[in-house]
Amino acid sequence: MGLDDRKLAVLRAIVEDYVATQEPVGSKTLVERHQLGVSPATVRNDMAVLEEEGYIRQPHTSAGRVPTDRGYRLFVDRLSRVKPLSPAERRAIERFLVGAVDLDDVVHRTVRLLAQLTRQVAVVQYPSLARSSVRHLELVPISTTRLMLVMIADTGRVEQRLVELPTPVPADDVTDLRRLVNEKLVGSRLSDTPPLVQALVEESAPHLRGAMTTLSTVLLETLVERTEERLALAGTANLTRGGLLDFQGSLRPILEALEEEVVLLKLIGEAEPSTTRVLIGDENEVDNLRAASVVSTGYGPGSTIVGGLGVLGPTRMDYPGTIATVRAVARYVGELLAQN
Repeated sequence: MGLDDRKLAVLRAIVEDYVATQEPVGSKTLVERHQLGVSPATVRNDMAVLEEEGYIRQPHTSAGRVPTDRGYRLFVDRLSRVKPLSPAERRAIERFLVGAVDLDDVVHRTVRLLAQLTRQVAVVQYPSLARSSVRHLELVPISTTRLMLVMIADTGRVEQRLVELPTPVPADDVTDLRRLVNEKLVGSRLSDTPPLVQALVEESAPHLRGAMTTLSTVLLETLVERTEERLALAGTANLTRGGLLDFQGSLRPILEALEEEVVLLKLIGEAEPSTTRVLIGDENEVDNLRAASVVSTGYGPGSTIVGGLGVLGPTRMDYPGTIATVRAVARYVGELLAQN
């Protein structure tokens, strides 16, 4: 059965009141707080239909009603309007992020900012190496048989490796090696580099081949084989701010899930460009997060997505405000990466 506009208005009012007050919502309160234009008896009838259809439920402790996962989903899809951020909030985001000195600083500022603005747990994925390109490769001689290889990605990520050379290599040869690897690899996606690295060995002059062979092994390890992704987390204490009905009364499963990086990467690392994903309660595949909601999106310079970010909190979440904040922060971080 489809819900008419009045019942949808009642559902919206229940969600907004419950999110704001943490108290189950009764028909009398709804009529007093919202201009629904009908009597408490009519609202009670509408609530009975909403309960029958599975959009609200009655917690055993109370005469009021609270939204179900299904009710929140309908609210997010059809009833909520994303709140635009105030000029003050926009300025705060800009000011907070603009002082960042390097990629680590950007990520840590972003995750703290998200946690503060949404009052939820924030998760930010470092720019993924799998989605990055080579900006520059530096070879720093440490001795005649040791080099430091420094790879700088277009996303600002930096990876360093020690190269142990089979025989001493003069400074001029190091200069040649540096030039050759940059000419061949700069601008390439990391995932596309293996055949290019192989070609470097095949095309190098006989006197450089031994050093290039060793260097190519380390290059492949740096560019391709290091697939571990990194995350930053902030605001875990925000989990304790809610009421008794949040997280079905137990934080333990949520805290256990937050310790699993693989779980968190699955939640926020699969974000699509320019879409915001909202997972509510049982929509989460992870059992321990069935009492939580996750709002996430991808970020990156221009239209390129290099990582994901998002927040996790109770299903009783301010969805319009949270969605707006997650989108705005992702956009600012993307702009910051583009400027670098």
